[in-house]
Amino acid sequence: MRARINIAGVEIDRLGFDEVTSAIIEHSINTRQPEYVVTPNAQHILLLRKNAYFREIYRQAFLVVPDGVSLLWAAKFLRTSLKGRVNGTDLLEKLCAIAEEKRLKVFFLGGRPGAADKAKLVLQKKYPQLQIVGTYCPPYGFESQPQECELIGSKILATKPDILFVGLGAPKQEYWIYENYQRLNVPVSLGIGVSFELVSNMVQRAPIWMQKVGLEWLFRLLVEPQRLWKRYILGNPLFIWLVIRQRIGLLKLE
Repeated sequence: MRARINIAGVEIDRLGFDEVTSAIIEHSINTRQPEYVVTPNAQHILLLRKNAYFREIYRQAFLVVPDGVSLLWAAKFLRTSLKGRVNGTDLLEKLCAIAEEKRLKVFFLGGRPGAADKAKLVLQKKYPQLQIVGTYCPPYGFESQPQECELIGSKILATKPDILFVGLGAPKQEYWIYENYQRLNVPVSLGIGVSFELVSNMVQRAPIWMQKVGLEWLFRLLVEPQRLWKRYILGNPLFIWLVIRQRIGLLKLE
């Protein structure tokens, strides 16, 4: 059984970045039973505390890996540890690099209009033999449009990717993956948030030094304040309070 630690009621795999990429690639090549990966951050933890459906999706995930640096800090405060951050954007790039080497096929779903296509151009310039077999940006509200959902499914089924990257934002991307991963029969599906935008530079990513010291969230807040202020200004203090309550034994761990 894999080692996991509990942060505010969420069980998180204690795996390093290279261990995660290796597990995904090995599963994509050998096991091939459809599975999915979730990448929690502080926002996810808050959503999971009040959303039973989201918790069930997490419970059944193949891997639960820490995207947010706040989870590393929380683990340390709780007198345990995680092996490191498994950032969704870094995971996208690394898996694409290995997919080129292993001749695996990938599909990009979601992102803002044009983001997945631009990310494809950037990544294929880096990895010329990478097989990106499809990209698709569904319209807003597609999840309630049966015809659109059928179109997405047909595109993925026709191309038979080994890895499916889904950038729809949380919790929509996790909902969609959970409701479709088995019928689509893709070995590994991953929710990656705004990674297509970051890879394609449609949204500027924080400098390396800010990423290393755990201030990428601050940079993103400065770049997109209207979209992210609630998540960080209101959400981060709530997350900190949850972790403090867990440390002193006042938090119910579901």
